[in-house]
Amino acid sequence: MFGTLKTLIAGASARSEETVRDIYAIDLIDQKIREATHNLKSAKMALASLIQRERAEVRQIEALQTRIDDLMTRTGEALNGGREDLATQAAQAVADLENERAARQQTVERLEARILQLRQSVDTAHRRIIDLKQGAIAARAARREQGIQRRVNQHLGGDNAMQEAEELISRVLGEDDPFEQGEILREIDGNLDHKTLAGRMADAGFGAQGKSTASDVLARLKSDA
Repeated sequence: MFGTLKTLIAGASARSEETVRDIYAIDLIDQKIREATHNLKSAKMALASLIQRERAEVRQIEALQTRIDDLMTRTGEALNGGREDLATQAAQAVADLENERAARQQTVERLEARILQLRQSVDTAHRRIIDLKQGAIAARAARREQGIQRRVNQHLGGDNAMQEAEELISRVLGEDDPFEQGEILREIDGNLDHKTLAGRMADAGFGAQGKSTASDVLARLKSDA
């Protein structure tokens, strides 16, 4: 029982969250874009810091190479001048500088790889944010259109005025014609009291006509002539 209630509560909570997300979708989109833009800015700052470190290391390597070249020249001159003791010290210094240069070169290579990776991520994020902003514009336009359509539906069909008017017109047009109904009733009454029976039989040639007709008048005029 408790598990069922927990499931129902979780479902109701999820539906409520979806409803809130639908209502405030545009605000949520704008907020998420702001968050993504902030994250992109942080990534750009990290990228700039890496590039700055990489350039500093390159300058250090260049400075080390200058010192190495200078000491190598001096070491050769010391050997030529018979000062092997100084040449040995200079050679050790050159070796130390070369080791430092190698370490810094490895650092530069790691930084370059990291810079390349982060630059690609920044470029991708930048394009996605552009797409998101364009999508937000389309979403706002769609939401405005939906609002307009809802208002139109409320005005045109909110109270079903048109439908009710059509139904009333159909009812009025479908009602029986009272004049025709009266004629039918008189016909029925005549048949019931047999008042029209003699007339119908006279018209059929059985018995005298109850009323003068045009044929009778013409016949009399022809006989008098």
